[in-house]
Amino acid sequence: MAENVNRVLFVNSEMCPYLPESPIASVARLLPQAVQERKREIRSFMPRYGFINERKNQLHEVIRLSGMNIIISDVDHPLIIKVASISAAHIQVYFIDNEDYFRRKQMYCDESGAFFQDNDERAIFYARGVLETVKKLRWAPDVIHCQGWISQLVPAYLKKAYKDDPIFSSSKIVLSLYGDTPEAEFRPGFASKAAFGGLDATDLPFLKKPDGINLAKTAIQYADGIIIGSPDVDPKLEKYAKSLKLPVLQYDEAAMKDGSYVEAYNAFYDTI
Repeated sequence: MAENVNRVLFVNSEMCPYLPESPIASVARLLPQAVQERKREIRSFMPRYGFINERKNQLHEVIRLSGMNIIISDVDHPLIIKVASISAAHIQVYFIDNEDYFRRKQMYCDESGAFFQDNDERAIFYARGVLETVKKLRWAPDVIHCQGWISQLVPAYLKKAYKDDPIFSSSKIVLSLYGDTPEAEFRPGFASKAAFGGLDATDLPFLKKPDGINLAKTAIQYADGIIIGSPDVDPKLEKYAKSLKLPVLQYDEAAMKDGSYVEAYNAFYDTI
C-alpha cells in the first residue's frame, strides 16, 4: 500500500482541449485538475501530434528540457519538449515531440486507415521521452498513471530500465484500460527494439506476438493497480489482471457521468 502519495504523474495518449472529447481525453483533462485541487502535485504528459495547433494552444519549447537523443535501433531521435497551460485548470501540460514520429497529421493511422508501421517506435520514444523528461525535472512521482495504448511501455521501463533510479525508486504504476487497443499488429521484433538499460526482450514475453492485446498485457504485467476506464475493455485483459491479484477499480458508468469518479480514482492511488 502506498504511503503519502503526494505526487502523481499522468502519462496520457490524448487530452482535451488538444484533442476532441473521448473517454481518455476527458479523464486526462479533468482528473489532474481534481487531483491537484485535493492538494497533490501533478505533472501531465501527452504526445505533440502534428494536428495540434501550436499557436492557438500557445505551445512553446522548453529549451532546458529538450536536446536529448533517444536511440532506437541504433538511430538517434531528438527529444523536444513543449509545454502549454490550461489556465482554467491551473495546470501545465508537457508535450513529447519529434519530427519523425509526431509531426504527421494523424494519430495512429494514415489517411487510408492503415496502421502506421512505426507505431512501435512511437510508443518506445514516447515512454522513454516521458521518463527522461521527468528525470530532468528532478520530480519524483509517487504514482504514475498511464492512459492509452501508446503509454503502455512505461510500466516495463519503470520496473526494469529505471528501477535503480532514485527519481523512480518509490513510484507505483496505475494503468487505466480502455477500448483503444489496436487491432492491427506491430512489426516483428518489437520486444528487441524496446530493449533498453535493464530491460531486455526476455522481460517482454507477450510481445513475441506484437499486437495490441499483448502490449496491454505487458503493461498489466508490470503495473501495481488497474482501472477499468471504459465499458469496452477486452475481457481478456481484466481476467489477466485479476490472475495477478492486482487491485482493480471497476468501471462505474454513473460516476463517469456525474464526475464522482475522481474521488474513487484519487482514493485508489492510496491503496496500491
